[in-house]
Amino acid sequence: VTAVRFDATTVKSSMVRVAAADDSYRSGKELAESIPHENLVHVFVLSDGLNVNGSELVAGLTDNLPEHLTVTGGLSGDGDRFEQTVVLWDDAAHSNAVVLVGLYGDSLRIGYGSLGGWDPFGPERLVTRSDGNVLYELDGHSALGLYKQYLGDHADELPGSGLLFPLSLRSEDKDRGVVRTILAVDEDENSMNFAGDVPEGWYAHLMKANFNRLIDGASDAAKTSYQAIGSTAPEFSILISCVGRKMVLKQRVEEEVESVRDILGENTALTGFYSYGEISPFTPGASCELHNQTMTITTFSEK
Repeated sequence: VTAVRFDATTVKSSMVRVAAADDSYRSGKELAESIPHENLVHVFVLSDGLNVNGSELVAGLTDNLPEHLTVTGGLSGDGDRFEQTVVLWDDAAHSNAVVLVGLYGDSLRIGYGSLGGWDPFGPERLVTRSDGNVLYELDGHSALGLYKQYLGDHADELPGSGLLFPLSLRSEDKDRGVVRTILAVDEDENSMNFAGDVPEGWYAHLMKANFNRLIDGASDAAKTSYQAIGSTAPEFSILISCVGRKMVLKQRVEEEVESVRDILGENTALTGFYSYGEISPFTPGASCELHNQTMTITTFSEK
């Protein structure tokens, strides 16, 4: 548990229930409209990880918040179990819920960065049939069948093993994609549920872990957040790392945290959690998106 006290920053929070994944945009919109916008400088989001479409949640928030505002946060994770996730708010644990924390005042400085470190393998394939965050077909073939073919022995351990082999998605007009993690598989429907949207017409590429690049990704995310805050050591930093990274790195997660510490300095308080999805722009000035399999860092400092 990390307790935080601000000297000159006001905090307001709000919570909404999410009935189902297709209710995620409405939930984001309702949260965005639930707090005052005047003097709002940053929004931090903590969400259920299993019953929310993270990309729709982000869209609902960003479409209804001031255009200049940044949003960071994450979806709670349950390791490789995929059984239950909760959010703590107002002295209670809540499932199927999203909490928004609004930060107000001109004394607060915020930095953020989000990077992965996974390597693509196999051919890039076209998403030919999907519905929101549910993927059915790649190149006109069963996506689940193709996925199992690539996973080999790991296929028997789905959806947990899916954390080790995420999908990178990009639209036709973009070179840089977002990464999506599997949350569930449906053998009857021959489909896979992801933490965010998998749009038809986009291109999908299977990813696998690269130990050194995962640690470099954490270090680079720290550098981006450090530079965004003015290249001075922040007082506080929240590290949100995907559960899949922990499963790959195992004991080497210490190196991931140490690489962040090397950038931010010994006097920065570090806290964080392992997630099923991370919310952040890639870099300052970019649009806010849902990411999977990244290290996402938010740094805080008061003038």
